[in-house]
Amino acid sequence: MHDHAFEVVEITTEQTYALRTAILRHDTPNSDPRYAEDSQPETIHLGIFAADQSLIGTSTWAIQPFSADPSSRAVHLRGMAVQTTHQNNGLGKLMLDAGVDRARNHGAKYVWAKARDSALNFYIRNGFSIYGDGFTEGVTQLPHHIIVYKID
Repeated sequence: MHDHAFEVVEITTEQTYALRTAILRHDTPNSDPRYAEDSQPETIHLGIFAADQSLIGTSTWAIQPFSADPSSRAVHLRGMAVQTTHQNNGLGKLMLDAGVDRARNHGAKYVWAKARDSALNFYIRNGFSIYGDGFTEGVTQLPHHIIVYKID
């Protein structure tokens, strides 16, 4: 990997925007990096910084019910992005683990997301399951599936 020890830390909403735009809005019809959940009080944003203090990973975790079990506490993962030059080095897994740990500590039974089909293998390797049929997501116009991680 790298000599720099990577750490997942909480960051501000505004810190997520540049990386969200660069990675998640690239080649899509929409360049707006903001989510409705960003302003919810319990939403947290996680980030990973490189040795030069540039943000190289980000994810957003919002309290939001999972449709298959709406009465249970669940966390909606959004905006998972790792800088292209740092992908496939374990940073996504590091953020997933940190986010799932936080969800578990807050009593959540599930973490769920609308995952791009191009990222499904990553999520499946990290314990998520596909829920339901695929769909075209409205903002990006890319194929997605709902994925879910059941917290023990």
